[in-house]
Amino acid sequence: MHSPQILALTKTGRPIQWIDVEAAIVYHAKDMVKWSLGDSSITLHGGTNRVTGNQSQLTTASIIAIDGDFKKQRKFNVTRQLVFRRDLHVCAFCGQSFLDRDLSVDHINPKYHGGQDSWMNLVTACKPCNHRKANRTPEEARMPLLYVPYEPNVNEAFILSNRRILADQMDFLINSGISKHSRIREYAASFN
Repeated sequence: MHSPQILALTKTGRPIQWIDVEAAIVYHAKDMVKWSLGDSSITLHGGTNRVTGNQSQLTTASIIAIDGDFKKQRKFNVTRQLVFRRDLHVCAFCGQSFLDRDLSVDHINPKYHGGQDSWMNLVTACKPCNHRKANRTPEEARMPLLYVPYEPNVNEAFILSNRRILADQMDFLINSGISKHSRIREYAASFN
């Protein structure tokens, strides 16, 4: 079983990245962890000391704030999986929920018309609806969108990008930067 990832923050509490336990332990060893949060802790077990016979171990919290100069805001590239998760696996045209294998990503403004691969131009579509819409806009195809696409904020993107979020990490991300009207709250509720 894989260890859960650690949510790394700036010392002011802004999410930076998901890191593995080993990287978190390195930050601890370099005395760069300024504070930590969370109900969960993860322990990394090392080798056995020849003299004492004791196994070494280091523990980190599931959320750590790292001292450093992190001026650049993390941007998440749009991917099929992230669009499916943002849209809760619901087709933007028929409104039904589907499994990944039955979904595709639709360009609202088709590539044929210069449409880009961007958060604001992509929605989840079931394969039959996507085929029916073809290389047309929703208006041209007479298939109105049932919801509006949007670019997730950084906290939402962190939630969308990790399928193995611990409850305390989810609570932190939701309560520190997600609107109470965000669809991501419904996605997050599926973890409970």
